[in-house]
Amino acid sequence: MCPHGGTVSAITSNSQVTAAGDPLLRASDTFLIAGCPFVVGIVPNPCVQVQWVQPDTESQVLGDYTLSEESIGLCVADDAAVQGTVLIMFTQPQVSGE
Repeated sequence: MCPHGGTVSAITSNSQVTAAGDPLLRASDTFLIAGCPFVVGIVPNPCVQVQWVQPDTESQVLGDYTLSEESIGLCVADDAAVQGTVLIMFTQPQVSGE
């Protein structure tokens, strides 16, 4: 979620690599934010998306770095203003191979 309570939704094109039935998320996926109430003065300036600045550097899926609870993403507004760091509330289970 964003630091103001907005909800982050991930949109991924990865349908090949999963953990517990869910696709692994990558830094190049789209992360949209809805419901952010942030206001500057009297003008609404909500967080609308997440830009990842530190993905997992040792794990890749389909040529892109994956994300984990250690990843760092910035919540940004429509005007590209950085609003704060995304809060990772839960993650996918660890991937295991057989």
